[in-house]
Amino acid sequence: MRLCFATNNDHKLTEVRALLPPTIELLSLRDIGGPDDLPETQDTLTGNALQKANYVWEHFGVPCFADDTGLEVTALHGEPGVYSARYAGPQRLAADNVQKLLRELQGVSDRQAQFRTVIALVLSATETHTFDGMVPGLITTAPRGADGFGYDPVFQPDGHAETFAEMPLTQKNTLSHRARAVQQLVAFLG
Repeated sequence: MRLCFATNNDHKLTEVRALLPPTIELLSLRDIGGPDDLPETQDTLTGNALQKANYVWEHFGVPCFADDTGLEVTALHGEPGVYSARYAGPQRLAADNVQKLLRELQGVSDRQAQFRTVIALVLSATETHTFDGMVPGLITTAPRGADGFGYDPVFQPDGHAETFAEMPLTQKNTLSHRARAVQQLVAFLG
């Protein structure tokens, strides 16, 4: 089966390819001649994932899935949430987002958070499905680790002493929010 993942983010593509069975050929937006970025104008993770997947189906006629991920911090009333990628501004720089988050949490003792990924799968004009993966954890006081991307250096999942950025990809892929959503997708595609 050929399936487009509506992204050009190489980190996401690597993570997801490692989770898919060999029977699924994963294509990127680049592979189908799609744009670098897709519209994300909705105010929920589910809305953005559906918007991106529907865009690919409508413009390219390719079965696809899209994701949207947010870091939801309890002390910040769920922020940055749907705005996680643009938290520090439209330039979407991960280092700036992490620094802003750490500034916002300076002196805050409640550092509970959760990473959440919603995947929208569009198989045809009339068949759409969504999958939701979540992992609880906490925000560290400083970045740790060199692997991963985005907020991975400051997110420590519950039950672990390492941040996502300190874990090898194989370990992260057993427990991450994206891995949990992709596992549901794979089970559905069976």
